[in-house]
Amino acid sequence: NILLTGIAILIGIHLLPGIPILRNQLVTHLGLWPYKGLFAAIAFTGLVLVVIGKASADMVIIWNAPDWSQAIALAGMPISFILIVAAYLPSNIKRFTPHPMLWGVTIWAVVHLASNGDLASMILFGAIGVYALFDIWSANTRGAKESDIALAPAKDLIVIVLGLVMYICVLVFHESLSGVSVLL
Repeated sequence: NILLTGIAILIGIHLLPGIPILRNQLVTHLGLWPYKGLFAAIAFTGLVLVVIGKASADMVIIWNAPDWSQAIALAGMPISFILIVAAYLPSNIKRFTPHPMLWGVTIWAVVHLASNGDLASMILFGAIGVYALFDIWSANTRGAKESDIALAPAKDLIVIVLGLVMYICVLVFHESLSGVSVLL
């Protein structure tokens, strides 16, 4: 129940920007920074509940992940982190997609689904992956477009290096964060 509540809160608050009328009313009523603070506090609460809920969920094995699935996760996650960093820093990646964060989250969800066969993981990663794909579709229907501004390749290099640094940090601390070691 804690995991499901956390997922509902986390996804629910992230659906809010997709409802511009409601978002604009909240910003008008609260102010931009109080709105952002409340948004962040609710999202963080959902994330904490997801972490607690996943850690305390019963281990119900639905299927055994094949050995190769861990290699897929190790190969896919650097791409995921690079895309997530690209959402926040200028780079040419936004010339290919207006949604680098959402594609990074989708990759994260897919590789974790491939390498985890327990029910709690399937619920968590499946829900987040479906949400990310829905949000891509929703943003596209609202007119999201790729950038048409070409930037210096050094900007891309910065994004790639920072994404890889984040990936290495998560590799090193994955066991502390999730209880599962991914290092051999």
